[in-house]
Amino acid sequence: MSAAEFDLIDDFFRPLAVGRPGSLDLTDDAALLPVPPGESLVTCVDTVIDGVHFLAGTPPEDVAAKALRVNLSDIAAMGARPLSYMLALSLPNWAERPWVEAFAAALAAEQELFGIYLLGGDTTATTGPLTLSVTLFGSLPAGQQPLRRAGAKAGDLVFVSGSIGDAGLGLLAAQGALTGLGETAEAVMRQRYDRPQPRLALGQALGREALANAAIDVSDGLVQDLGHIARHSGLGARIRRDDVPLSPAAEAALSHDEALWATILGGGDDYELLFTTPPGKAADVAAAAAELELQVTAIGDMVAGDAVAVLGPDGAPIEMASSGWSHF
Repeated sequence: MSAAEFDLIDDFFRPLAVGRPGSLDLTDDAALLPVPPGESLVTCVDTVIDGVHFLAGTPPEDVAAKALRVNLSDIAAMGARPLSYMLALSLPNWAERPWVEAFAAALAAEQELFGIYLLGGDTTATTGPLTLSVTLFGSLPAGQQPLRRAGAKAGDLVFVSGSIGDAGLGLLAAQGALTGLGETAEAVMRQRYDRPQPRLALGQALGREALANAAIDVSDGLVQDLGHIARHSGLGARIRRDDVPLSPAAEAALSHDEALWATILGGGDDYELLFTTPPGKAADVAAAAAELELQVTAIGDMVAGDAVAVLGPDGAPIEMASSGWSHF
């Protein structure tokens, strides 16, 4: 480790960990991972890369927020609560001290917001793009089963939280491919792309009260992610396109161009919770969401089969050019 790397850690990252259980104040190459007695450890890892998961020139504050929140969303989809995280940060030469300072300050703000802390990690220089890999740790209460993609039952209702499509439309807006909506609507969509809202409280309620048979977060597109639940549960699924919840900004975009349905259903990066629930528990789901002041919407059901069908207003399947994002 070079002196410059020690300086970055001392100045910007050690304050995010000092005094926290197991972090050893970032003085060692490993950390201890305390888990509350009787609870199960949950962990996930996600990597975000400049030009792939966020646009070049994205402010460091938004980069930090997204890197943590996409992982927090995975924890939410398991019904767990977050504890701590590790960060592997590969910095290109343009990311100088002011950038790192702003990035670390944003991490501190996110830690305060979500009740987590930095446990450890690694920093390195790279000739490639800015790359961040976050490993996040969470826990499940004793005796509580994790929410999983597998487990959906035929006849389950398919629910989704919040609204769908804003992030995908926000990316189009940032790329200059979505015009005529006004600055306010575009800002709302871009905010959803840059700073997703992990639905931690909802995930914990679904798990604690055993309200969901299966769950996933919407990262790669609504249709594709529902396909993961269907495939791992050995089922098919149907969703009613016109029941998919939209924000006013997304509705305004559709009023200009109906072809944007493809982006709404397959664009990804919404990080809402998508879950299946027995019909007899639908009222309990609604009550839990109302207590959290969060919208949840029933958009379809699980059926026998092996595919996800999107139904139009007349009940007939709609052809989908693409179901979602793929890295490969």
